[in-house]
Amino acid sequence: MHEEIKKKMRSRMGKSIENLKEEFKKIRSGRANASLVEDLIVDYYDSKVPLKQLAGISVPEPRLIVIQPWDKGALTIIEKAIQKSDLMLNPTNDGKVIRIAIPPLTEERRKDLVKIAKAKAEEARIAIRNIRRDGNEEVKKAEKEGHVSEDDSKKTLEEIQKITDEFIKEVNDLLEAKIEEIMEV
Repeated sequence: MHEEIKKKMRSRMGKSIENLKEEFKKIRSGRANASLVEDLIVDYYDSKVPLKQLAGISVPEPRLIVIQPWDKGALTIIEKAIQKSDLMLNPTNDGKVIRIAIPPLTEERRKDLVKIAKAKAEEARIAIRNIRRDGNEEVKKAEKEGHVSEDDSKKTLEEIQKITDEFIKEVNDLLEAKIEEIMEV
């Protein structure tokens, strides 16, 4: 019973970590990265389609993203989608490909991005703590119903806390790495 609860918790906490990693990919550093634009939604023939399904995305230089649509007719709609996005990037369209020069970040913008990263990390920590709470409630309910002894319950609650601490540490490590990446000149 307790192993099942812990396994379910690890799985849910792992999803929180994966979600945080995805969120961090969307926070740009001073470097070009295809993940900045690949999930950008483009309105393509009345369908909402992620950019990565419409074009090849490459990073030939540290500060340049090149987008090559498979359908040349999609060039202008992709360009408009990038301009409308909150990425604050300025694409150039030469009729064949779209180039996005990634400008160096200002100190002020870096600080804003660090705040965003910290907020995303805090959301992940809250999600992990909520999962811990759910696990603790399941254990206490099982104890109350007489399925497990008080000692087993106490031991499991301690193990749940250790698992939680492990995942919170991973969130903190990811945040630290992201801040370092953002602040890198």
